[in-house]
This record gives sequence, structure tokens and C-alpha cells, in this order.
Amino acid sequence: MGMVTAATSRLLLHHRAAAGGSSERHHQQKKLRYSASSFPLSLRCGSGRRAAAAGAILPDRVTPFDYDADDDHPREECGLLGVIGDPDAASLCYLGLQKLQHRGEEGAGIVAVGGDGKLKSVTGLGLVADVFGDPSRLASLPGPAAIGHVRYSTAGAAASLRNVQPFLSGYRFGQLAVAHNGNIVNYQALRNKLEARGSIFNTSSDTEVIPHLIATSLSRPLLARICDACERLAGAYSLLLLTADKLFAVRDPHGFRPLVLGRRRNGAVVFASETCALDLIDATYEREVEPGEVLVVDRRDMSVSSACLVPHRPRRACVFEHIYFSLPNSVVFSHAVHERRTAFGHALAEESPAPGADVVIPVPDSGFYAALGFARASGLEFQQGLIRWHYSGRSFIQPTQAIRDLAVKLKLAPVRGVICDKSVVVVDDSLVRGTTSSKIVRLLRDAGAREVHMRIASPPVVASCLYGIDTPSEGELISNRMDLEGVRREIGSDSLAFLSLGKLHGIYGAEAGDYCDACFSRKYPVLPTLAEPVAELEE
Repeated sequence: MGMVTAATSRLLLHHRAAAGGSSERHHQQKKLRYSASSFPLSLRCGSGRRAAAAGAILPDRVTPFDYDADDDHPREECGLLGVIGDPDAASLCYLGLQKLQHRGEEGAGIVAVGGDGKLKSVTGLGLVADVFGDPSRLASLPGPAAIGHVRYSTAGAAASLRNVQPFLSGYRFGQLAVAHNGNIVNYQALRNKLEARGSIFNTSSDTEVIPHLIATSLSRPLLARICDACERLAGAYSLLLLTADKLFAVRDPHGFRPLVLGRRRNGAVVFASETCALDLIDATYEREVEPGEVLVVDRRDMSVSSACLVPHRPRRACVFEHIYFSLPNSVVFSHAVHERRTAFGHALAEESPAPGADVVIPVPDSGFYAALGFARASGLEFQQGLIRWHYSGRSFIQPTQAIRDLAVKLKLAPVRGVICDKSVVVVDDSLVRGTTSSKIVRLLRDAGAREVHMRIASPPVVASCLYGIDTPSEGELISNRMDLEGVRREIGSDSLAFLSLGKLHGIYGAEAGDYCDACFSRKYPVLPTLAEPVAELEE
């Protein structure tokens, strides 16, 4: 959840001139269609016509994330979990958030509805187990409904408790809690307008514009206010909103970030960023929350309503959810993640084989299934040649580079019996800056590998993400700075190959146009809105 910076201005001015004012058509008159039903829910949101994504040249830094200098993977920003209709809703949120911990490790929080109808919040910095390590914190959140959130922080906010969600607000119609996964690309423009009209912001998070937009909307009832607010948002947002008697789940019209719904045997309804969280708390996966859909669950009778945001937009699910972010035991965008990754590896072996290699090893943990697919397609032996140690701290805090290099061995240790005197194919899910890959190549050579062939089960990352993913600036992206041979020399491998964008599209077939691949193609479905000066209101 980042904010758009002034560096975006040149891009936006160029885009606005080229668009000929087309952005004004976004604000069409709102139309709501909703009806009550019981599970399974019938789908009432048409997908709309698929349109080509808009191309753009991204400025050097749109979302100024504090990137881990020792981790070469992009980072997901948030994970969401919501439960309604269960007396242990907060405890279920706590368990589910632990399963989503990979989506955010720097802060966590839960808001629950108590027996008195009042919303109560517990938030903290750190892992879920640390935030709720004191049993009294979870015990203070009794009630039949709760929403939870895990997050990574944006630049300048790494130690700020005020940015930890869910955000709990009070306004004239009661209390409202909001949890958000994604990135609102017109955040700064919206905030400027709201502040000019007297709104006061307490955080630096883009999420905070959402309760302000809901509170200032003139629509009725709350469902209409939420839809009115969402029509003013641009970018990626999967939302959970909680009131005294209702839980709302919302996905942006493009469906950038995942959000699924399920149900426990006692009838409780559960929403989560990934199905792995449903599995943990014994909830049966029903389906995705559709792009542009609002689901409303009323805890008084557990009725479920579905509404559609209009106008519809072409679906643009984030392909990196399948490549890296989501756990392999999840179903995301209606596909089993482990099957997608296995297919990426299989296609990579077809496109870029490694003749004469002896063994295929993955970069743990996310490279496992891609490496398995590569080995199967190649007829090569598959082995676990690198062991990841999950309990080491960040190596960049070490005082010298020599010590930092030694600290890398805490995180990844080679299995010499698998590697020594072998021609090794190393399969990773992605290559962003090249720092991790170069360290892995050195580790393998030091362990006696005769040859090291790097295979990357995704296309080269050449552009930053606007939609809620922590990626470095374009100047830090190695494939944006160098050609293939330059990257190979930089990381020190004997050969290097990426899965081509065309091959990736071929795996998805007719669905390829439904996925956002802007980090590979620079084709951005939604561009940031220029934050124009706003005149102060006269008294």
C-alpha cells in the first residue's frame, strides 16, 4: 500500500494529453444490482469486454518501498482474513493470518465485533504470533465477526504502528473497520481533495482515503456509500469492511489482487486472500469474490447479498501471484498454484533445455515446483541441493560485506553430495536485481559444482509494479539495465535463460489477456492520476 510520488508527474502529463480526457468517462452514474441469496452464490457480475492494457514508461520510483537489500524477490504487501457467524471469529482470524504470514511480516491486526455491538481493535508490529503472544490480547476480542490484516511497510513507515491495519474509524452512522490489499494509484489526488475539504489524516497509508470517501458520500445505504467510494478509486484493492452487523468484501473491477470466500460447517462465512487460510480453519472454498463485486454478509440472519460495481473493466489478475507470492497449496484466480508453477518449469525446459546437465535443483522455497516441472520435462534427476534456514535475520545489518556474505550461508546452504562435480541446473521463480542469484552461483561453485546453469521460470522483470507489490526502482532491475548476456556475466552462471512472455501467455491460453504482466511488458492497465493543486475552501 504505497503512495504515488511527484516523480510520476511527467508520465501522467504525457498520458493525460494522449488520452484526450478519457479519464473523465470513468465517473459514470452509479448503478447497483444486488439480491439476497444463500450459498452457493450465483455470479451476478459479468466480466465485460476484454480490452488491451495501456502502455506506459514508468518513472524511476512510483511506490517508494524499503526494499530488503538481501532478498531478490518482490514482496506482497498484505494479507486479508475475515470471519462472520462464528463465536470464535477473532481466534479463527488469528490462525488464518498466521497462514498468510508470507504476505506480510511487519505488522498485524484484528478488529472484532463484541457482544455489545462495539468494534474493538488490537494491532501491533511484528509477526502475528508476536502481536498476539499475550493471550489477553486475543481474549479482548470476543464476538461473532472479525477481520484481520498482515502487512509489509512502505518507505518511511517501517516502524509506524499507526499504519498497521485494520483501520477502525467512527463516523455519524457508527463504527467502520477497513482492511486493504493492493495499491490505490490515485491516492494522492484523492487525499489532496479530501484535505482541502477538511478531512484529517492520521497515517501515510493510501488505505485511509477509503473510510474518508465512505463517510463523505451522500449515497444511502452503506452498501451504496461503499460502491460510491470504490468508483472513485483507481488501481488495485481487495477490501474487507466490518460494521456492527455486517461484513463487506470488495474486489476492484480489474481483480488485481486475490480474494476468496468459503464457509465453515457451522455456517460461518470466511473471506481470505488465499485458500490455504481457509483450509487451516476448516472452511470449504466456494469461489472467488469476482472482480468488481461487493459481497455483504448480515450477521443477524447470515443472509448474503451480491452487488456489482459499474462500469466493468477488463480483468487483470496479477500473474506474480502464481509465479511467487501465493503458497503452492492455494487456489488463486481459480487455478491451483502448484500446478501453474509446475507448468512454468515444464515450458521453460521445452524452451531452454540444459543439454549435458546432471541434476536439477530449486531455489527454495518458491522455486520447488518450477524445478520439478523442469526436471520432469528434461528427464533429469531432481534433488534438493539447497537448504533454506528460516530462522536467520536480515544479513544487511552485518557490519562488513565479508560478514554479510558469510551470513548468506545461514539462509541457503548447499548439499555438497548433490552438487559436487555435477553440472547443475538451478531453477528460480524470478530474477529481480540479481543479488541473490549471484550469491547462489558462488555458493554452488564453492560447493564443487562443475557447471551452474540458471533457469528462471518467468520473463525478465523490466518494470516496477503499481498495484501493491514491493519492487525496486527500474534502475535497480537488472534485466532493465542489461541484456541477457550481461545479466549472465553479472551473476556468474555458465548459462542463463528466462521463460519468454509468449510462452507464459501460451500456458494461460485464452485467459492470457486476463492477467496483468506489466512488470514484464510495461503495459499498465491503470495509470496513476496526477495530484493537481486543490484550492482551499473559503470559510
